[in-house]
Amino acid sequence: MADQQQRRGGRGSSGPPPVRGPSGAARRACRRLEKLTGHSVDGVSAVHREEDGWRVCVDVLEVPRIPDTTSLMATYEVELDEDGRLRQYRRVRRYRRCATDDYC
Repeated sequence: MADQQQRRGGRGSSGPPPVRGPSGAARRACRRLEKLTGHSVDGVSAVHREEDGWRVCVDVLEVPRIPDTTSLMATYEVELDEDGRLRQYRRVRRYRRCATDDYC
């Protein structure tokens, strides 16, 4: 039966379901990044469809501080393949929560 699913392009139960659309890519990237870094996701600032997958910019809380406006945040660029499997991630920016700039 698994062979039949593979021939028809279906998936067995061995992996997560494929990513569907930008919101699915964003959710998958957030889950993967939280597991890898241990940092809480604060939001998604960009989702780009690539030729062979997705590129998602995820904002995380790296160092919580009081007051919250002084907390250290970071933006990570997460690359997923077509099926939503993590290919790579990297931190592209670190900033205080209250800071603004012209990034992206």
